[in-house]
Amino acid sequence: MNIVILGQEARYRAYRPAMPFVDRQTPVFLDKDSTETEIAAAAPEAEALFVDAITPVTGSLMDRLPRLRLIHSEGVAYDRIDLAAARQRNIYVCNNKGCNAGAVAEQAVLLMLMVLRRALPGDRAVRQGRQMEMKERCMVEGITELSACKVGLVGFGDIGRAAAERLAPFGCELYYYTRHRRTPEEERRYGVTYLPLEELAETCDIVSLHCAVTDETRNMVDEDFLARMKPTAYLINTARGDLVDNDALARALTEGRIAGAGLDTLAPEPVPAGHPLTVLPPEVQDRVALAPHLGGITEAAFRRAHAHMWRNAERLAAGERPDCVVNGL
Repeated sequence: MNIVILGQEARYRAYRPAMPFVDRQTPVFLDKDSTETEIAAAAPEAEALFVDAITPVTGSLMDRLPRLRLIHSEGVAYDRIDLAAARQRNIYVCNNKGCNAGAVAEQAVLLMLMVLRRALPGDRAVRQGRQMEMKERCMVEGITELSACKVGLVGFGDIGRAAAERLAPFGCELYYYTRHRRTPEEERRYGVTYLPLEELAETCDIVSLHCAVTDETRNMVDEDFLARMKPTAYLINTARGDLVDNDALARALTEGRIAGAGLDTLAPEPVPAGHPLTVLPPEVQDRVALAPHLGGITEAAFRRAHAHMWRNAERLAAGERPDCVVNGL
C-alpha cells in the first residue's frame, strides 16, 4: 500500500507497531510543513495519508493525489482537514478517538493543581531565595484545595469522562455540559450533574474544556462567557486553543475578572512570539500555567494511536471500512 506520512520519521519509527502488515510497508516520510506540490511530486500514487492533528489537508491536495482513499489524523482533532472535500472524493477521514483520553485528562488535573497550588510562582520564589516570603503570602491569601472546588467539564466525550474518573477521588463536585445530555445511568456512573453552559460558567470554580472545535464552539470562551465566570474561578484548556478568544481571556486575566488559567494549548499553533497570553504582566503571569500541548503525547497514547492508524490502513488494504470515520462516509 502506498502510504505517505507527514510527520517526524523518528517518532513513527519509535512507535511502529509489531504487525506483519506494517513490516511489509515502505512509507514515504515528508516534513509536516511540505507544500502540496512537494507532496504530490514525492508520492503521486499515495493511497493513505497520515498527518499531524494540526496539519491542514485541503481539497486541492486531494486532487493532486487521485488514488488517495484514507486521511488519518495522528491525534483526535481533525478540524484542519477539509471533511466535505474528502467526502465528495470518497476519501475516508479517520481520527484516533479515545487513544489519548486518559493522558489528556491527567494533564487537565495537573493544570488544575498547578494553578490552585501556585506551582510556578512558588518554584520561582524558592529558586530566588524568597521561599518564606511566598509561604507567608500564601498563608494570608489562602490556598484552595481541589476537593473544595466545583469543577465543570465542557464536553463529555472520551476525555471528559476520563477527567471525571480522575477527579472523583479528590471529592470534587462534578458538573458537565454537552449539546445532548447523557442518560441518568451515565450521570450516576461518573458522578456528574448536568448544567446548561451558561449556568456551568456561573457556578463552577474550575471550568475545564473538553470539546472539539466546530463552527459552533470556535471562540466559545469569549467576553460573555468569561463575564459569567466567578472572579475566583479558573479556566483549564487541554482541548484546542481555537475554543478561546485569546484577547478576551488576556483582558479577563489582566483585569482580575477570573482568578487564573491553565492552558495546554493556544491558538494559533505553533504559538508565535508575542502571543497575547504569553506577554501578560508579571503579576498576571503568576496566575497562568502554560504547557506546550503535551497532554495527549504520552508514550502509551502514541502506541495506541499508531497501532490504530496502521490497523485502519490494513483494513482499507483488505477492502474493509476503517474505524473512527469522521466525515460521514
